[in-house]
Amino acid sequence: MTTDDLLELLRRHLPEIRASLTAAQFSGFQDSVLRLRAAGDDARAVRGAVRQVRLALLPLPRGMELRRRLDQFRSGGTAPSAVLPDTDRLAELIRLLDSVDWPTLDPESAGIARAVRERLLTAPARGPEQLTGPAAEDPTGSGLIRLSDPERGDRYPEFQFDPDTGEPRPVVQRINRMLLSDQDPWGAADWWLGGNTWLRDAPAALVGRVPDARLTEAAAALIGDGGW
Repeated sequence: MTTDDLLELLRRHLPEIRASLTAAQFSGFQDSVLRLRAAGDDARAVRGAVRQVRLALLPLPRGMELRRRLDQFRSGGTAPSAVLPDTDRLAELIRLLDSVDWPTLDPESAGIARAVRERLLTAPARGPEQLTGPAAEDPTGSGLIRLSDPERGDRYPEFQFDPDTGEPRPVVQRINRMLLSDQDPWGAADWWLGGNTWLRDAPAALVGRVPDARLTEAAAALIGDGGW
């Protein structure tokens, strides 16, 4: 899949993208597309911008066709000369982004998002009073996922912590930063706690059981680090 294929995919699915993202998330998606325009004919900058587009769309529900297509978009499969987008196609996408006022969230997408959040909040987690050291002072700055529970307040999924020391696991902190968990904690938590075809299990269940490098590679494959 080339960059132009991606642009066409985004154009076709714009209504679903807008309906499934919050206003802040959609604004971040728009910024990533503008970054793609600013990259011009710099292939390296274009690859970085495409990576940001994909990261901006991580909050999309996994059941969406677009999310499945994006997850299949592997890194390293496009020659540098094919990465540069068609300027007219990119301009048309930006025009649509600027001119169309999509509804914030349709009922079906809202139901999917609510179900995902409810599932993630059932996972074992600790409250802020259980954090210690730097993590207690600045949890998200320390690379921890923070989920907001309307009844219990902030929750920090338990898989992030070493069961012996109670301290944050360095590999989890590193991957959380790769997944931009400070901007999209729900998307990052969904990656850790959901099934992963690359690893054949939920990544959270494999922490400490498989080499840290394998978990990091799986996260890099998702976001297209090193290519797309």
